[in-house]
Amino acid sequence: MMQRDAMLKQLGYLPNGALLGQLERIENNTTGYEKISKHIMDLHDALKVDNSYVAMSNTNDYFKIKIEAPSKEIEEEAHAKIRHFSDKFKVTVNQLDNKKTYYILGFHH
Repeated sequence: MMQRDAMLKQLGYLPNGALLGQLERIENNTTGYEKISKHIMDLHDALKVDNSYVAMSNTNDYFKIKIEAPSKEIEEEAHAKIRHFSDKFKVTVNQLDNKKTYYILGFHH
């Protein structure tokens, strides 16, 4: 499993005790985390070109995917990448009502 410090840095955070604790809670809360952690990082990298990213949620102990695309076309591309990630790696994602935000809930069989 990827080291927590490295994962935080890849997501753009400066590791500290509070963030490491939050990441540990997210790991424990995300079903099958060890199976999908690498895919979450790959999704984060793939979304960067769409002005979108994976981050830690401030309100729930989950990773969130935030789409901040500058145009409708790029936004659709980001949604398509998230659907592909979900289908290919059997990851449950939950899109928030009327928002361009998803939570990564975990691996499903």
